[in-house]
Amino acid sequence: MARAKDRADSWRADPAEVQTLVRGEHRDPHRLLGLHPVDGGAVVRVWRPEADEVAVVRDGADEVTAQRTHDAGFFEAHLDEPVKAADYRLRVRYADGTYEVRDPYAFWPTFGEIDLHLAGEGRHEELWRRMGAHVVDLEGVSGTTFAVWAPNARSVRVVADFNSWDGRLHPMRQLGASGIWELFVPDVGSGTFYKYEVVTAQGQVVTRADPYAFATDVPPGTASRVHQSRYQWNDDEWLQRRNRSNPIAEPMATYELHLGSWIHHDADRDHGGRPYTYRELAEVLPDYLVDMGFTHVEFLPAAEHPFGGSWGYQVTGYFAPSARFGDPDDFRYLVDTLHQRGIGVIVDWVPAHFPKDEWALARFDGTALFEHVDPRRGEHPDWGTLVFNFSRNEVRNFLIANALFWLEELHIDGLRVDAVASMLYLDYSRGEGQWVPNEYGGRENIEAVEFLKEFNAVVYGRNPGVITIAEESTAWPGVTRPVHLGGLGFGFKWNMGWMHDTLDYFGHDPIHRRFHHNQLTFGLMYAWSENYVLPLSHDEVVHGKRSLLDKMAGDRWQKFANLRALYAWMWAHPGKQLLFMGGEIGQWREWSEVRQIDWHLLDEPDHRGLHNLVRDLNRAYAAQPALFEKDNDPTGFAWIDANNADDNVLSFVRYAADGSPLVCVVNLAPVPRQGMRTGFPHTGRWTEVLNTDAEVYGGSGVGNMGAVEAVEGDWHGLPAHADITIPPLGALWFAPDKPRDEEISDL
Repeated sequence: MARAKDRADSWRADPAEVQTLVRGEHRDPHRLLGLHPVDGGAVVRVWRPEADEVAVVRDGADEVTAQRTHDAGFFEAHLDEPVKAADYRLRVRYADGTYEVRDPYAFWPTFGEIDLHLAGEGRHEELWRRMGAHVVDLEGVSGTTFAVWAPNARSVRVVADFNSWDGRLHPMRQLGASGIWELFVPDVGSGTFYKYEVVTAQGQVVTRADPYAFATDVPPGTASRVHQSRYQWNDDEWLQRRNRSNPIAEPMATYELHLGSWIHHDADRDHGGRPYTYRELAEVLPDYLVDMGFTHVEFLPAAEHPFGGSWGYQVTGYFAPSARFGDPDDFRYLVDTLHQRGIGVIVDWVPAHFPKDEWALARFDGTALFEHVDPRRGEHPDWGTLVFNFSRNEVRNFLIANALFWLEELHIDGLRVDAVASMLYLDYSRGEGQWVPNEYGGRENIEAVEFLKEFNAVVYGRNPGVITIAEESTAWPGVTRPVHLGGLGFGFKWNMGWMHDTLDYFGHDPIHRRFHHNQLTFGLMYAWSENYVLPLSHDEVVHGKRSLLDKMAGDRWQKFANLRALYAWMWAHPGKQLLFMGGEIGQWREWSEVRQIDWHLLDEPDHRGLHNLVRDLNRAYAAQPALFEKDNDPTGFAWIDANNADDNVLSFVRYAADGSPLVCVVNLAPVPRQGMRTGFPHTGRWTEVLNTDAEVYGGSGVGNMGAVEAVEGDWHGLPAHADITIPPLGALWFAPDKPRDEEISDL
């Protein structure tokens, strides 16, 4: 009798293992729960705390009531015949009602061996395809698979709308030694809010958002959200052209934009001042950028962030476009629409640091998982944030896969990498004794350097037509040199030295500018040491720095004239251009993320004139190959006169790949220069393709009646010259009426 009873009860679970589940520390609940074959049938084990009754329900078969074998809510049902996961459901009765659900523990893991191996080693470049929440069909059943990395957790559970945020109901399984926890939950679809309940290494129960979530709740909500993209892209032609492009030799005039505060003046009266959604922005922004002649738009970080005052630079949802403006497919629509209008899209990307919000990445599984454990390396003193542990394979994999996600899944054309200098130096913003030298005793962050090299090598290896841009403010060598030649591998670097020198020069009264002349000429000593972007960015118009217009010296007229001359100098200077929103209309107030641009200023002639100038600069720039084809080649630039400090006059020539020239002359004194003899590359008629003092721009109309005639005679080391009039605080661009070879053939 005893042996027969033992055989009859052989399908029952091990009480010790059940107790581990009840304590919430079972690392492989599928081994215990769900569907298991036994002699003569199957057993279904269910963990439903506080349930009064559980039954197994099958189509065409009798309902089988499960036996409660642990008072905490563990049930077991013996079935007389084998059954498949898709063929049964659980009917669970509580005091407040009865619910019928599929059993998540009847399904096999969704991670394949190769994916698991690559993810476990931190080498899965398409990590987003496996981690996070994915709507899938498994054995004919639709549902969502959840996967998260928490190697030091005792247990991880899914908490969500579908389980009333009760983590006891959906413990996840740990997949081998990978540190990845996984669970498929049937009948869960797109739009579901969820988080992870983590039992930390110390035994504390904490709740965390999904680091790999594709969507989130709208801040201040912090939940992750299941999102299944159904977007159909329409930008194949753009992507094909992008993949054949050479960005260094093409025009690039970028409009930097904050998504939450750009509201167009033509719609503000009807819009109530609230931020646009992604789709609303798609109806207005592309038209504006095309009209203004910009080639690219750069969004301040678009990834999810809880604190709007961080402008997006304290990211908590690295794979999720901010829900403030719509869902991820709405963001795709915006990018797609921009591409169809010929506008490239760059986003600011923030791999240097992340915030300390307890529900996000910080001490994710109770340990310093994404960050360094040593605060001298793991905390940023300036921003009160945490620094990624770049020595950890899985952390580098998380970040590189995230970069690829934005480029490949969201079709972004470029990543501007924020705060690179803070990554390169261990002593960045740290005093003596507050930082730890590297293994050689130096201040270089070797792990971060290797990460940046790997990031650029992988990005360009997979997506040759995209661009990466470093915000790097030091003299670190080879930022834009290819990795295989010993550099960091970026496509471009922000020229912070040029920006600081130039803005400082234009802030001086013209009477003193002769003593600061070198601030404009010095940049040409290193202009080809890297591939540069010339940035007049958001950082220069906040925190008491004043707006660009207000930085300029002089009275109102002189401020506008100075700014117009600065823009013409910048657009003609070697390097690509970047201008933050509001700069094109001459905003007087500093930028604030809580209010829109002062578009009403365009009702005033001088502001409207500046706006017209920026439009014409972009169009003239794109039409003059001399201004972009040889940006990274010193033979594409030659001074005409760099030394006329007493008159505050500078002049130079830019050359296209075929030798076609463009002459730029600037007068940064508030008086006109009449009859100033200037060297030209050859004789003939030179059209004044741009004059910043034109009346249409708010200027006084001083100029050369549209053209000058260059005659033979060496001047400034050139074979021809012309006596020109240079307007006060003005800039002129001259282009030959015909290419030089055509003129020769006419003789």
